[in-house]
Amino acid sequence: MVAPPRQDVFRLPALSTSVAEARRHVVFRLRSWGVGQDTRDSAELVVSELFTNAVRHTSSEEVRCSLQLMGARLRLEVADQGCARTVPQARTVSADQEGGRGLMLVEALSEAWGVRPEGGTGRAVWAYLA
Repeated sequence: MVAPPRQDVFRLPALSTSVAEARRHVVFRLRSWGVGQDTRDSAELVVSELFTNAVRHTSSEEVRCSLQLMGARLRLEVADQGCARTVPQARTVSADQEGGRGLMLVEALSEAWGVRPEGGTGRAVWAYLA
């Protein structure tokens, strides 16, 4: 018998202080579902990067985060309310640049990741972790 997927959705204000709260929420939920430490660590970093991007690069008032555990696969999604100037994509940065590596980390830690439209002007960035 296959266990039904476990799901959680939460919303936080689009503030830099909400990033730490999002990380704590994800780690707590995954721990309560019995998800292993390595996956929790990866999920914490992925959510941190995606949530930070939604706060920094959009004019959103709130950010939605969803988690879905389907067997041994975890789907994370962070959705904003929009108005970003560009579509999120991993990019190459020089060693002396301070930022710009977030989506490279998401790409490295995820089996797959991508972007989809969300609610008219917003975007949702999703990632699958093993």
